[in-house]
Amino acid sequence: MIHQIDTADNIVAFRALAEVTKDDFQRVVVPAVEKLVNQLNEINFLLVLDTDLENFTAGAWLQDAMLGLKHLGKWNRAAIISDSEEIISFTNGFSYVVPGEFKGFKKIEFNKALNWVEGNI
Repeated sequence: MIHQIDTADNIVAFRALAEVTKDDFQRVVVPAVEKLVNQLNEINFLLVLDTDLENFTAGAWLQDAMLGLKHLGKWNRAAIISDSEEIISFTNGFSYVVPGEFKGFKKIEFNKALNWVEGNI
């Protein structure tokens, strides 16, 4: 399951819990990202992982990849929040291969991550 977190108007933020499916992405993530792109012409994105990556179905990963590719030039800032060092390192390295800034944060740094995505730091 994935649900949207209420935040500032210039970002979309989500929390992933338990199993995350293709339907979750199509119903929750895709419409919110599309709306943000239409309003701002850029994507500021925050995802809190309160589940293991193994709980993302193959369909969810495919939807995530397709959304990322569709708006490849629109990514501005993306924060992934997790206590996994591997996920944080992977996220930090993503900035070197795609447009935009990507940064991993520990769960205890939620407010710092939110401020960074909003552009307040």
